[in-house]
Amino acid sequence: MLMSSADRPAMLQYGPGSFRVLRAGSYVECAVTAEKIPLEELRYWSAERQEAYASPEIATRRMLSPA
Repeated sequence: MLMSSADRPAMLQYGPGSFRVLRAGSYVECAVTAEKIPLEELRYWSAERQEAYASPEIATRRMLSPA
């Protein structure tokens, strides 16, 4: 059975103001909470760490923590 891109995570390359889709999918996981973030709702990420975040609070908390 074939999986559609709606059934799997996307692989993205995060840049300083945008991201590039490397592998089609419908969501990415938050690097802190593992919450699924639909691509159309993705607003917060770190280009340096190549991570996505579910909210600005989670992104801030992650940026203040050691790498």
